[in-house]
Amino acid sequence: MSGMLVVCGIELRRIFSLRPAFSVLVLAIVIYAVFYPQPYRAEALRDVPIALVDLDGTDTSRTFARRLDASADVAVAAVLPDQVTAEREVFARSLYGILVIPKYLERDLLHGRIAPVAIYADASYFLIYSRISGAVSALARTMGAEIETSRLITAHVDPVIAAAAPDPMPLTAIPLFNPQGGYATYILPAALVLILQQTLLIGVGLLGTHENPELADPRHAHIGPVGRVLGRLAAYIILELVVFSSYLIVLPYLYGVPRLGTPAAIYAIALPYIVAVAALGMVIARLFKSPIVVQLVAAAIGMPFLFLSGFSWPSDAIPEPVRSLAIVIPSTTAINAIVNVAQLGALLSDVRPHLLVLSALAAVYLGVAILLEALSMRRQGQ
Repeated sequence: MSGMLVVCGIELRRIFSLRPAFSVLVLAIVIYAVFYPQPYRAEALRDVPIALVDLDGTDTSRTFARRLDASADVAVAAVLPDQVTAEREVFARSLYGILVIPKYLERDLLHGRIAPVAIYADASYFLIYSRISGAVSALARTMGAEIETSRLITAHVDPVIAAAAPDPMPLTAIPLFNPQGGYATYILPAALVLILQQTLLIGVGLLGTHENPELADPRHAHIGPVGRVLGRLAAYIILELVVFSSYLIVLPYLYGVPRLGTPAAIYAIALPYIVAVAALGMVIARLFKSPIVVQLVAAAIGMPFLFLSGFSWPSDAIPEPVRSLAIVIPSTTAINAIVNVAQLGALLSDVRPHLLVLSALAAVYLGVAILLEALSMRRQGQ
């Protein structure tokens, strides 16, 4: 036990004295916390600029354009005479969509005929496309229902029946766990967990690839591989519990991300997650032995980790063999568990399978790290 505490103290000093490790485990954490959430603070896209091509020029078409411009999602930034001119603006990326109101729109509506409007939206950026198409579709349904109601009332239909006829089954959409329907509430909780994994993985890997002259001192020769690995692990846990508190409790509060879980439940998941990631970092350090290689490997696997975690791309759309392989990555399980508990209010009993997987990964990686440490000490004659 005393040997483990000695190693823990040495490793904590190394974290703050070894410049590459300090840059990743401390400075990078601060920089990510300050700058990463900034682009998402607006939560949702607002006032996406589009062009209007009004070929009808009637009161109905102008009303449609005015109400669309008044919506929160879309702004009519230019009124152009024809579709060709509007296409030039879209190709120049100054506008992101074109609303074409056809000729005879008002006449067809007055005669009870279908009067379609056309929307051309930039689908290369899916968020922009969904905002434009959603706003136009919602307004078209609303105005269509209003026109049909007015026509029925004019035909002496009871106003209550006339109001229900165009839309007999109205939809009330309630965004659970994401009241604003925003992108930050969706992306930040999972992304922060992944950032914590990558920084800890790289930082531990860098510490493991740099020689530790203090442990080479004959006074510490009695500390075995178990004490050395557990001592380093204790240092990483002490540091990361502070980091996890700021990332998973403080940052959601500062940026208005809903949080229903208790700190105790979050820590219960974070602990095996930290152990699993730190132990994996020690294994990577022993396998690759070069700081540059460790950084390149960690950088290369960062993007696959992102997709395999299942929050940027649905896990059901990932092939089953790949999904099974992704379980060996701690973030795959931890993201689901932490998001369910912290943002969705799940109980620890609800995420018990995730906890068991994280605990198993922590035990396996820790065992491999101890084995590799023992082999390294044997080669060095300690």
